[in-house]
Amino acid sequence: MITSDIVVGEVPWDDPEAAALRAAQRAEIDGMYGQGSEPGVAPSASDIAFFLVARAEGRAVGCGGLRPLEPGAAELKRMYVVPDWRGRGVSGAVLAALEAAAVARGWRTLRLETGPKQAAAIRFYERSGYTGIPCFGAYAEDPTSFCYQREL
Repeated sequence: MITSDIVVGEVPWDDPEAAALRAAQRAEIDGMYGQGSEPGVAPSASDIAFFLVARAEGRAVGCGGLRPLEPGAAELKRMYVVPDWRGRGVSGAVLAALEAAAVARGWRTLRLETGPKQAAAIRFYERSGYTGIPCFGAYAEDPTSFCYQREL
Protein backbone atom coordinates (compact mmCIF):
# COMPACT_ATOMS: atom_id res chain seq x y z
CA MET A 1 0.00 0.00 0.00
CA ILE A 2 1.33 3.44 -0.92
CA THR A 3 0.38 6.29 1.32
CA SER A 4 0.31 9.97 0.42
CA ASP A 5 0.95 11.03 4.02
CA ILE A 6 4.74 10.99 3.75
CA VAL A 7 6.44 14.31 4.53
CA VAL A 8 10.06 14.70 3.51
CA GLY A 9 12.20 17.54 4.78
CA GLU A 10 15.79 18.64 5.21
CA VAL A 11 17.35 18.21 8.64
CA PRO A 12 20.81 18.87 10.08
CA TRP A 13 23.18 15.89 10.01
CA ASP A 14 23.09 15.66 13.81
CA ASP A 15 19.28 15.60 14.03
CA PRO A 16 18.42 12.82 16.54
CA GLU A 17 15.90 11.12 14.23
CA ALA A 18 18.38 11.21 11.35
CA ALA A 19 21.10 9.74 13.57
CA ALA A 20 18.77 6.94 14.71
CA LEU A 21 17.84 6.08 11.11
CA ARG A 22 21.50 6.04 10.05
CA ALA A 23 22.35 3.77 12.99
CA ALA A 24 19.56 1.37 12.00
CA GLN A 25 20.79 1.37 8.39
CA ARG A 26 24.36 0.70 9.48
CA ALA A 27 23.23 -2.18 11.73
CA GLU A 28 21.28 -3.72 8.86
CA ILE A 29 24.26 -3.44 6.49
CA ASP A 30 26.65 -4.84 9.12
CA GLY A 31 24.24 -7.77 9.53
CA MET A 32 24.46 -8.48 5.79
CA TYR A 33 28.15 -7.92 5.12
CA GLY A 34 29.84 -7.98 8.52
CA GLN A 35 30.92 -5.33 10.99
CA GLY A 36 33.10 -2.62 9.50
CA SER A 37 32.28 -3.63 5.94
CA GLU A 38 31.74 -0.11 4.62
CA PRO A 39 34.17 0.66 1.80
CA GLY A 40 35.64 4.13 1.77
CA VAL A 41 35.06 6.98 4.17
CA ALA A 42 31.79 6.95 6.08
CA PRO A 43 29.69 10.06 5.46
CA SER A 44 29.78 12.79 8.09
CA ALA A 45 28.55 16.31 8.75
CA SER A 46 31.68 17.62 7.04
CA ASP A 47 30.99 15.99 3.68
CA ILE A 48 27.20 15.64 3.42
CA ALA A 49 25.76 18.74 1.78
CA PHE A 50 22.10 17.82 2.22
CA PHE A 51 20.32 15.32 4.47
CA LEU A 52 16.63 14.65 4.82
CA VAL A 53 14.20 12.59 6.83
CA ALA A 54 10.85 11.21 5.72
CA ARG A 55 8.11 11.15 8.34
CA ALA A 56 4.79 9.33 8.32
CA GLU A 57 2.22 8.79 11.04
CA GLY A 58 4.26 10.93 13.43
CA ARG A 59 7.54 9.06 13.15
CA ALA A 60 10.75 9.13 11.15
CA VAL A 61 10.56 6.31 8.57
CA GLY A 62 13.29 7.03 6.03
CA CYS A 63 16.31 9.14 5.19
CA GLY A 64 18.96 9.95 2.64
CA GLY A 65 21.69 12.42 1.83
CA LEU A 66 23.90 13.88 -0.86
CA ARG A 67 27.69 14.01 -0.84
CA PRO A 68 29.40 16.19 -3.49
CA LEU A 69 31.82 14.26 -5.71
CA GLU A 70 33.08 16.63 -8.39
CA PRO A 71 31.56 19.61 -10.20
CA GLY A 72 28.14 18.56 -11.47
CA ALA A 73 28.01 15.25 -9.60
CA ALA A 74 26.99 13.97 -6.17
CA GLU A 75 26.60 10.63 -4.43
CA LEU A 76 23.46 9.32 -2.76
CA LYS A 77 24.33 8.29 0.79
CA ARG A 78 22.46 6.62 3.63
CA MET A 79 19.24 5.93 1.74
CA TYR A 80 17.20 3.94 4.23
CA VAL A 81 13.59 3.07 5.01
CA VAL A 82 12.56 1.32 8.22
CA PRO A 83 11.41 -2.25 7.48
CA ASP A 84 7.74 -1.78 8.39
CA TRP A 85 7.45 1.13 5.93
CA ARG A 86 9.08 -0.52 2.92
CA GLY A 87 6.86 -0.85 -0.12
CA ARG A 88 4.73 2.13 0.93
CA GLY A 89 6.28 4.88 -1.17
CA VAL A 90 8.87 6.20 1.26
CA SER A 91 11.93 5.36 -0.85
CA GLY A 92 10.39 7.02 -3.89
CA ALA A 93 9.57 10.15 -1.89
CA VAL A 94 13.10 10.30 -0.45
CA LEU A 95 14.74 9.75 -3.85
CA ALA A 96 12.54 12.38 -5.54
CA ALA A 97 13.46 14.92 -2.84
CA LEU A 98 17.17 14.09 -3.13
CA GLU A 99 17.07 14.39 -6.92
CA ALA A 100 15.30 17.76 -6.69
CA ALA A 101 17.89 18.98 -4.16
CA ALA A 102 20.69 17.81 -6.45
CA VAL A 103 19.29 19.72 -9.42
CA ALA A 104 18.84 22.83 -7.25
CA ARG A 105 22.55 22.62 -6.35
CA GLY A 106 23.65 22.16 -9.97
CA TRP A 107 24.37 18.44 -9.72
CA ARG A 108 23.03 16.71 -12.83
CA THR A 109 24.77 13.37 -12.24
CA LEU A 110 23.90 11.21 -9.25
CA ARG A 111 25.89 8.12 -8.36
CA LEU A 112 25.46 5.51 -5.68
CA GLU A 113 26.94 2.33 -4.30
CA THR A 114 25.03 -0.68 -3.05
CA GLY A 115 25.82 -4.36 -2.65
CA PRO A 116 24.83 -7.74 -4.04
CA LYS A 117 22.84 -8.70 -0.93
CA GLN A 118 20.56 -5.68 -1.35
CA ALA A 119 18.38 -7.00 -4.18
CA ALA A 120 15.41 -4.80 -3.29
CA ALA A 121 17.60 -1.68 -3.41
CA ILE A 122 19.05 -2.73 -6.76
CA ARG A 123 15.55 -3.27 -8.20
CA PHE A 124 14.41 0.09 -6.80
CA TYR A 125 17.32 2.03 -8.31
CA GLU A 126 17.01 0.31 -11.69
CA ARG A 127 13.25 1.02 -11.77
CA SER A 128 14.10 4.64 -10.90
CA GLY A 129 16.33 5.06 -13.96
CA TYR A 130 19.75 4.33 -12.48
CA THR A 131 22.08 2.23 -14.62
CA GLY A 132 25.08 0.16 -13.63
CA ILE A 133 28.48 1.80 -14.03
CA PRO A 134 32.04 0.77 -13.21
CA CYS A 135 32.59 1.40 -9.52
CA PHE A 136 34.16 4.73 -8.64
CA GLY A 137 36.43 6.06 -5.92
CA ALA A 138 36.80 3.87 -2.84
CA TYR A 139 34.39 1.32 -4.32
CA ALA A 140 36.49 0.63 -7.43
CA GLU A 141 38.38 -2.28 -5.90
CA ASP A 142 35.63 -3.62 -3.63
CA PRO A 143 34.07 -6.85 -4.96
CA THR A 144 30.96 -6.30 -2.81
CA SER A 145 30.19 -2.93 -4.41
CA PHE A 146 27.71 -2.38 -7.22
CA CYS A 147 27.61 1.19 -8.53
CA TYR A 148 24.88 3.05 -10.39
CA GLN A 149 24.38 6.46 -11.97
CA ARG A 150 21.58 8.61 -13.31
CA GLU A 151 21.69 11.80 -15.33
CA LEU A 152 19.00 14.20 -14.11
